[in-house]
Amino acid sequence: MNELRFFAKLLVLDINASAAFYEGLGFVRVGADGTFIHLRWEEGGDVLLVKAPTGVPLEGRRGWGVLLCFKTSTEVSALQERAEKLGARVNESETPWYTRELIVTDPDGYRLNFLQPS
Repeated sequence: MNELRFFAKLLVLDINASAAFYEGLGFVRVGADGTFIHLRWEEGGDVLLVKAPTGVPLEGRRGWGVLLCFKTSTEVSALQERAEKLGARVNESETPWYTRELIVTDPDGYRLNFLQPS
């Protein structure tokens, strides 16, 4: 793994299903071992999906109050279409600060916020 300055590390229940979801959105796999899968959004939005330890319950809502934000050159409407095909909850909006934003909830309840200048 290259030297990462910042990345999000997400505990997931089914690492293969989560990886398929993220790759279906357009993330690219850049590394993996038996415990984690390293994914990247475009030029540097890194996420490590980490398999939750066996027997450790992941109770409650994960990522509550946190949005993982990714600036994107991909058209927000195209991302929305991909996310809906994957069965994700989505919410698109125009903001007062001149961006189009799409919030996508992943299978584990983490919320991804894709931003595009409007």
